[in-house]
Amino acid sequence: MEDHIRFDRQNLALHLLDQRVLPEQEADIVCQTTDDVIYALQTMVVRGAPAIGVTAAWGCALALNETSGPDWATQLEELLDRLANARPTAVNLRWAVDRMRKRWWRAINSGCGDRQALLPIFLDEAAKMQAEDVEACKTLGRFGGECLQDGDCVLTHCNAGALATAGYGTALGVIRGAIEQGKRITVIADETRPFLQGARLTAWELHKDNIPVTVACDNACALLMSKGLVQRVVVGADRIAANGDAANKIGTFGVALLAKHFNIPFYVAAPLSTIDPTTPDGSGIPIEQRPEREVTHVGDKRLTPEGVPVYNFAFDVTPAELITGIITEKGVLQPPYGLAIWAALNEASAAPDAEDAANGVDAAGKGR
Repeated sequence: MEDHIRFDRQNLALHLLDQRVLPEQEADIVCQTTDDVIYALQTMVVRGAPAIGVTAAWGCALALNETSGPDWATQLEELLDRLANARPTAVNLRWAVDRMRKRWWRAINSGCGDRQALLPIFLDEAAKMQAEDVEACKTLGRFGGECLQDGDCVLTHCNAGALATAGYGTALGVIRGAIEQGKRITVIADETRPFLQGARLTAWELHKDNIPVTVACDNACALLMSKGLVQRVVVGADRIAANGDAANKIGTFGVALLAKHFNIPFYVAAPLSTIDPTTPDGSGIPIEQRPEREVTHVGDKRLTPEGVPVYNFAFDVTPAELITGIITEKGVLQPPYGLAIWAALNEASAAPDAEDAANGVDAAGKGR
């Protein structure tokens, strides 16, 4: 599945599969402005850290298209800032906007920094980022597939599948990778209250791919593990700190604690773009709080008494010591994660791509 994020270059329109209405409906939301993209990000039309990053990259191109006049560059900076701050936890969002800014800087250095010349450059960069994400997921899926054994039942929390990426998925990419290696894998999808990403999205994806999946309520995790029904846990991440602490959907920390208790390997699968080396540990990861209505209501039906407050933290942080391995496109990182993360990021940034080399730009985006 790679058509849930589609860009129409002729009409400069971003088409996003509306994940809020799955599985009952398969409908698109069309974005043509920065406000449209921010709305899609904040209301969960699109979610999942890599998918948020790819959507933001296309949003940068739409932002450029909105600008006009002699101060277009100032307008663009302001719009890019708004995009980067649309959601606080998923680091891929700011990573994607920063990468587009660096591409702008390189275009200026090469004499292509005017508005008209920059638009196709932005479009090409966003398309490149989308393709790279799919390939990264497939690569980490192959590495992660080696961590699963034939006959395993894998429990996953939230949706870290194709819908949460540009395609193929991170946690579900590991499952797909293992199946492509000839292994028989079944899946338990936590329902993942309150937005039900597991019950609605993970189950929908896997069922469409004929991968055996069973949905379980979040509170069943301890019982399922105690009965020997879970052999591995694989989850995604929205931000991984420099020491390996990983932020993922609320409830992931509890699943990790249970996995530790029952001696079940617990893996985090994410591309390197989800690692934030500027955040030393999980205490520095901002945790988004979402609208109370997501908890107090199902559709139009109220579940809680009027006037009773709720907690609706979107994410929690799993400490690195509970994580068996971090599965990336550079391999499965092992403790101590600080050193492993540093080495993987250094390897990824060591060599500039062919275009940068031709333009005399190093891997950090600076001229040589």
